[in-house]
Amino acid sequence: MRKKEPKPIPTVEEIQVELDRIKYKRRYRSVLRSTVYTLVVVAAVAILVATLWLPVLQIYGSSMSPTLNEGDVVVSIKRTDYQQGDVLAFYYNNKLLVKRLIALPGSWVNIDGAGNVTVDGVPLEEPYLAEKALGEANIEFPYQVPDGRYFVIGDHRSTSVDSRNAAVGCVSEEQIVGKIIFRVWPLDELGLLGRKEEHVG
Repeated sequence: MRKKEPKPIPTVEEIQVELDRIKYKRRYRSVLRSTVYTLVVVAAVAILVATLWLPVLQIYGSSMSPTLNEGDVVVSIKRTDYQQGDVLAFYYNNKLLVKRLIALPGSWVNIDGAGNVTVDGVPLEEPYLAEKALGEANIEFPYQVPDGRYFVIGDHRSTSVDSRNAAVGCVSEEQIVGKIIFRVWPLDELGLLGRKEEHVG
């Protein structure tokens, strides 16, 4: 049997090249690990923000048409300074409902047989409506909104069940998920959702 020839001793240059390769490999792994950690943290923060401050919701039903339609995807924001005309998402019997804020705590609401709304004696301008209707109202008007509560109505007045009906009543601040501010789907209607939409088609 032939003896194996001993491996030649590497030169200084070869040793330096190998050391550089090992250092690069370690540095690459460190950068990769750092990048992965950063991405995980960013994703976790994004999920936390989306859950706590900017919930993304999908619209079901037609109680807010023509402003919002079934299948629309919207973004809401947590607030405490809600104003008349805001579109709010809130929990009712473990369901998420979306309605328009009509009157603040302590306000007097009146709705006549034709569906005309007045708040504290002032007729409400509602350019976002396709039609007016008294709807499924079983409370006595004029009606004073209780303290800490909000009077909400769907834009599709003839079909929406809302604060006009004692079954739903006025909404407390604890029920509110947030104010809907932005529509992300469908793409051809992408954009901010204002308080005084003039989309009546």
